[in-house]
Parts: sequence; structure tokens; C-alpha cells
Amino acid sequence: MMCFQNWRLWSLNLEGNHYGLGVFKMQNKAFLFSFLVSLSFINFSLFIGFSVFAKGIMQPGDIFKDCDVCPEMVVIPPGKFMMGAPKSEKDRDINEGPRRKVTIAKVFAAGQFEITRAQFAAFVTETGHDVGKCWIFEKGRWKKNQPNMSYKNPGFHQDDTHPAVCVNWNDAKAYVSWLSRKTKKNYRLLSEAEWEYVARAKTNTPFWWGQSILTSQANYNGANYKGYGQNGHDNSKGSEESFRQKTVPVFSFKANEFGLYNVHGNVWEWVEDCWHDNYHGAPTDGTAWTKAGDCSKPVLRGGSWFERPKDLRSAERMYGIATYRFSNSGFRVARTLTE
Repeated sequence: MMCFQNWRLWSLNLEGNHYGLGVFKMQNKAFLFSFLVSLSFINFSLFIGFSVFAKGIMQPGDIFKDCDVCPEMVVIPPGKFMMGAPKSEKDRDINEGPRRKVTIAKVFAAGQFEITRAQFAAFVTETGHDVGKCWIFEKGRWKKNQPNMSYKNPGFHQDDTHPAVCVNWNDAKAYVSWLSRKTKKNYRLLSEAEWEYVARAKTNTPFWWGQSILTSQANYNGANYKGYGQNGHDNSKGSEESFRQKTVPVFSFKANEFGLYNVHGNVWEWVEDCWHDNYHGAPTDGTAWTKAGDCSKPVLRGGSWFERPKDLRSAERMYGIATYRFSNSGFRVARTLTE
């Protein structure tokens, strides 16, 4: 039996965690009652916390994979952001406005990397999906629908850590459908709003790291476009580094604050939305805009190894033909975590 007259309580041990409660002196029954109520609340809170952890509820920043050949996914926090470019932004296009506030109300998961050759190959092997023909860039020009070119042979060297290219929108949709069946989870393409949200990662500048861009920060054509923002492009490593003319591994360069790699450059990324010429009437809740517009021309985001610096900006948007495959286009996936 514990005596509450003039006693010292040095610590309380809960689930192996040491919580110092300090030295205190009980003055009266009212204080004792208050202490016991507070202690009960602590125990209840810890119980809820341990229960949530036990149920596997993930927290923003957590990284997971649902299977051996599945992509690495990062849990993205909810939040609000201004979508589109301000009129004062260098190289802003008219289709990047009007700027509006978008609310991402629920956590979701986004691919830490662009889908790799190895991940796409697993899908093709398991389903027998037709990978078709591909446009490739060769000797300074694009060659249309080359029959022997595909994600396996895009016209430049790749290994399994490079992003899958020569992938059209229909291929990307088939991949996420397969992944959903395989894992029994809701995989999908990002909406255009989600894509810009994760690319910006709480920033308002053209690139998540700031106003300017260097070829040491992203994979793009820096050889012929001197000067962007304050620093321009990086010629310190020679012309090959300034315009690599090919993809680089998906883990190249630094991740942004949300933990995503290569949101600027490397490959254009397909998203769910149909093309609209501007944001008049666009959703403000982060969902894909699939009403009206031209759904034969889905949206592409992020720029690629072939593009100018301006095309890598967070607000930059363009469309592609849903059935066309190019050696500078790939995709990143999303997964719904809550209904």
C-alpha cells in the first residue's frame, strides 16, 4: 500500500518508456484526484497511440513497398497550396493560370521515384502487355514510331535503375490497374494538382530548391539555354553534362522536402487529368479534372532530359497524345490511403 503523505515519486515506466514525473508533495485529496485523472488520461492516450501504430496507420514521410516488384511509396501530408504560376514568374505560360488555392484534404502516397525499367518489366512479363513502337531522338531529330524501339531499347543506354520510357498514357493506366490487382490496394496516377503539390513540397518558387536551375540539380538540356534565374546553367563539367541526351538513375540528385526524387527533369510524367487550356473551372480539392477538356490528350508534368530549363518548372504543363510513346516520357504512381 502506497502512502501519499510527504512521499516522492521519481518515475513512471510505461511500455518500456521512461517518463520522469519529478518530485512532488501531495497537499490534499483534491490534488490527488486531479493527479489520478491526469494519469488515466496519459494511459488512455498511450493506449490509443499504441493501437493506431498496431493497426499500421502510416505517417507523413513514411516509406513503404507493397511487394518485391512494387515501387517505393512516400506518405504525403495533407495541406493547401497555390497551384499555377504567378504572372510575375519568368517564362510563365498562359495555361498556368488563373492561379488558385487547392486543398489536399487527406494523406496519400506518391512514388518516391519514377517507375523504373525493372518495375515496368515485371508488369510486362506478368501480363504480356504490348509495348508497341516508340519515338526516339537520334542525330538531332525525333524519329517517329520506330518499330524496334521500346522501353527495352529507347535509343540510349539504360539499366534497371533508370526510369521506364517509351511509355504512353494507356501503358501507365494499365500498369496501375495491374498493381492494384496484384496488391489489392488502390494504385493510380497522380492528379495534376497532386503532382504539383508534391513537386512544390511547400515551396512557391519555380523549382523546389529556388529560382534558378543547374544541370547538377536536374537532368535537362542545359547546353543551349544559357541563363535561368540568377545562376543560369552549369557548364563546369563540359557539354556532355550540360546536355546528357539520356535518362539518369531515378535516385539521382537530391530529394525534395517530401522525399521525392526527380520531380524536375529526367522524364515527363503522365498524370490522370484531361487537357484544359487553362484553370478556369478547375477543381480545388486536388481531384483529377476529367470532365470536359480533351481526354485524348492527357497532361504531362515535370519536363525531361530533352527539355529547356523553363519546361522543368513546377507550374509548367503540357499534353501528350494518349497513344504516343516517346523516349523522354514515363510516369510516377500514387496510392490512395484513406477513403
